[in-house]
Amino acid sequence: MAALEFEKEIEKLKDVPRLLMEVELEPVQGSRFQPTGFPDLGAAVYERPDGKRMILLESSQSMANRFEQVCLDGNGPNIAEELKGLPYIHVRLKGDGIDTETSSLVEAHRINSPFIMNPKNKDFQDAFKKMAGYAKGKPIDWKKVGKTLFYYDPNSILHGAFMANLEDGRIKVPRALTGYIEAEDIREAASGGVKNNPIDPTGKIRAEAYDKNVYSNVPYHRMEYTAAKITAYFNFDLSLLDGNGFDPAARRLLIALGMYKIRRFIRTGLRLRTACDLKMKASIKVTAPDNFSLPDEEELLKEIKKEIKTCADKGLFANPSVTELITKVKEKKEEKNSTETMADTDEKSEPE
Repeated sequence: MAALEFEKEIEKLKDVPRLLMEVELEPVQGSRFQPTGFPDLGAAVYERPDGKRMILLESSQSMANRFEQVCLDGNGPNIAEELKGLPYIHVRLKGDGIDTETSSLVEAHRINSPFIMNPKNKDFQDAFKKMAGYAKGKPIDWKKVGKTLFYYDPNSILHGAFMANLEDGRIKVPRALTGYIEAEDIREAASGGVKNNPIDPTGKIRAEAYDKNVYSNVPYHRMEYTAAKITAYFNFDLSLLDGNGFDPAARRLLIALGMYKIRRFIRTGLRLRTACDLKMKASIKVTAPDNFSLPDEEELLKEIKKEIKTCADKGLFANPSVTELITKVKEKKEEKNSTETMADTDEKSEPE
């Protein structure tokens, strides 16, 4: 697709509220797959109104994590080489015996991470609030908030940010890019196995320094599924982007970046779990608008690089693009009768 044709395709998304896409998938081998699981629930099996049995094979929370993963340098916390210049916040964590790093690209709820929105990072918090025009007890200027999130980390616009750690916690930006995978007309495929101890199946022979009950033979059951059809759905909320009143270059960058994440996920991210390895059965189908053709990955990357430079030249990005913070940390001692529950955990640690 030539540059002019690419511009014409992007122009088709003007005044379009949603870019909707779907792609049919299938296991790379055989017919079984392992779906995502949830605490106290297990697999998310449900029925459609027509009575057909369905399963949520991959949740929108998990898909957001996977969209973020495809743009990282390895497992992060830094951005991939080909996307350098795209802003994000890098944090060095320092404490007694602790020296590690994280970033807004890998932290739960992005910029809202307690390692970023931390009272000790007062200079950054003050700069963020000033740019966003945000103050406790005053109305929120959502356009300013959107432009501030874009300034520090455009991925926070695509994947959302609940700023519970900032002042009175009223800033909540929903994700613009949503994906999930459903399987229909499902059937259970029960199986099992055993963890064998080749020395002593009873588990009575143990290492002196390790006395936990992990030694004996342990039989287990396993529940996988088959399905008549597996479909990945993608919903890109363009009206959410337009509501922020972004500069045209910022809008083009976000749209290209969102589509690039979809393309990258489909090409590289379909090994969802040990027993859930999928592939495309058919090409990606754009269901709305009906006259739009999804550009390929190479074309999208060229557009992203071009708009990164344009946005930087216009002062729409932090300068330097990577905001560096140092946060002092300490290791919390274990407390008896902890009241923390699974409900306190975050989408980043969704069980698989």
